[in-house]
Amino acid sequence: MTTGTANKSVNSIESLASFSANRYLSSGALAFIVCLGLFFVMVVLISLGDSGIKEDKSVKLADIVMPERDIDTLMQEVDKPEEPEEQPDDIAQPELDLQPLTGVDVSIAKPKANIKAGGSFFKDGAYMPLFAVQPQYPRRAQERGTEGYAIIKFTITEQGTAENAVVEEGMCGDINDPDVVLRPCSIFNNSSIRAAAKLKYKPKIVDGKAVRVDNVLYRFRYEMEDD
Repeated sequence: MTTGTANKSVNSIESLASFSANRYLSSGALAFIVCLGLFFVMVVLISLGDSGIKEDKSVKLADIVMPERDIDTLMQEVDKPEEPEEQPDDIAQPELDLQPLTGVDVSIAKPKANIKAGGSFFKDGAYMPLFAVQPQYPRRAQERGTEGYAIIKFTITEQGTAENAVVEEGMCGDINDPDVVLRPCSIFNNSSIRAAAKLKYKPKIVDGKAVRVDNVLYRFRYEMEDD
């Protein structure tokens, strides 16, 4: 191979290398420009998207005004009730023919009780009460027609009241008939004790001072009278 031919070959290789380098540079520059353009496009798109999001998407509703409606009130006239017929002043009562029952005695005879409180005193000084009440005639004695008396023993206090009342004696029978033998009984005891508790006396004065008086006796008589 000659020297001229070798030089041509070297020049050809250098030309090819230079062309390849220029082509790569041109491609790189073009790619850089394209990338830069895409970057700016993306920035613009993002900014447009943010501005769209920030916009107020609320929808304002129009004010709704309800139209005024006239309300009709239905008035129904109620008939006035009829007045009741006047009742006659005098209503004739049916006459009943009531015949008395024969052979049947429906009346119940109850004796009337005439209670006498008072009687004999069995202690020197004969203490007379300033206030005394009639004892209640026992119902059982009244139904049986029982008469009698009860002697109550008690203490007169400094204030003139009676306390510590106890039964001294209780007898049943006709106290006005001396021929009737009286029998001991207790049917008048409770009523006599309650009546004795309500007796009032003038206090006994000794040396200018009121004193108690023990063992004072008082007799309550229970008698019945027929009509």
